[in-house]
Amino acid sequence: MNKMLAVIFSDEFSTSEVLKMYSSEIENLEVCVLSSNQQVYEKISSIEDKSVLVVDLSQNTQEKTDLIKQVNAQCPNCSVIALSDSVSVELIVEAMRSGAKEFLPVPVIKTEYLSALKKIISQSALPKSKNNCKIISVFSNKGGLGKTSLATNLALELSKITKENIALIDLNFQTGDITTFLDLKPSFNISYMLENIDKINETFLLSTLERYKRTSLYVLADPPYFKQADDIKPQQITKLFNTLKDTFSYIIVDAEASFDGKNIASLDNSDMILLMTVANLPALRNTQRCLELFDKLGYDKEKTKIVINRFMENDEIKEEDVEKVLSREIYWKIPNNYFAIMTAINKGIPVSEINSSTNVAQSYKQLALYISDNLYKMNMQEQFEQILDK
Repeated sequence: MNKMLAVIFSDEFSTSEVLKMYSSEIENLEVCVLSSNQQVYEKISSIEDKSVLVVDLSQNTQEKTDLIKQVNAQCPNCSVIALSDSVSVELIVEAMRSGAKEFLPVPVIKTEYLSALKKIISQSALPKSKNNCKIISVFSNKGGLGKTSLATNLALELSKITKENIALIDLNFQTGDITTFLDLKPSFNISYMLENIDKINETFLLSTLERYKRTSLYVLADPPYFKQADDIKPQQITKLFNTLKDTFSYIIVDAEASFDGKNIASLDNSDMILLMTVANLPALRNTQRCLELFDKLGYDKEKTKIVINRFMENDEIKEEDVEKVLSREIYWKIPNNYFAIMTAINKGIPVSEINSSTNVAQSYKQLALYISDNLYKMNMQEQFEQILDK
């Protein structure tokens, strides 16, 4: 078995020496202690084999967090363990979002460090697992509210932020528009995927779904013929989602504006529903009906998030009015920018590629960042509490 390289990087000599001593107990592990960001990056980027970077964030935190981001983006065979003598949820979230796989407090406890190291070494020989995949459905029971724009731009921004595989699924079986919004002409669609569901693996998915340019966003288009859509059963949607979870970190669903069995199956399987509306009375009444139905379906109130599209500060119906009518807090507001949205749609490209500095492009980016950060916090809160208990 070839030796794996472990690079230790800490400004504290004593911490480096302790980590070096602990690491020496792992067979087939070559240990290297370095003292600068440049040395670390040059060393890790020069090898093609699997490696581990153990980086202490106690000092020069931002510089070392940037190093983790750089390694995560450009050295896919390197896994990162982050350490710090100042443990907080915010720091853990930032380290994990930057690319760290494990986080440990300083002073380092030997058993915890060796456990984390062994876990990374064992996982390096296995296919990448997406067991923590999150399914987010973008829904409204009324058309024309900007649902597809949100689903498309959110999926793309998540792929940029996380650098992980994102699936964007068009469940508008009669009038799907995602391929038009992204100017794609896919060779395969959801009907083909469901017909071959038992053959699916990661290689099949990444070669069959339509990849958007050179990003990690993969699109599953709606079926081109109405009859194909009629043949799809709700249980097939559930099986498709369960299959996709092993390959993708996020599944973004552009859900149909209906309550048929296939769409209910999608909503049932979603971890989060972004319920879209606009600040006018007809739309808000429709949103009320949706919330009532979701209550009857037994959905937890935290599962559904209210998103106001085309929001303007000087609207006659104010933010507080919307929250009072719906008895829910607004999760996100997307500003009104008709020109930027329509230009993007007509050109078949995301808003950020028209002008990334526009208010609506920035809103989509910040929403993706907000969602990914909150999900990291949910995943890390338990670990944080365990650390404090020790």
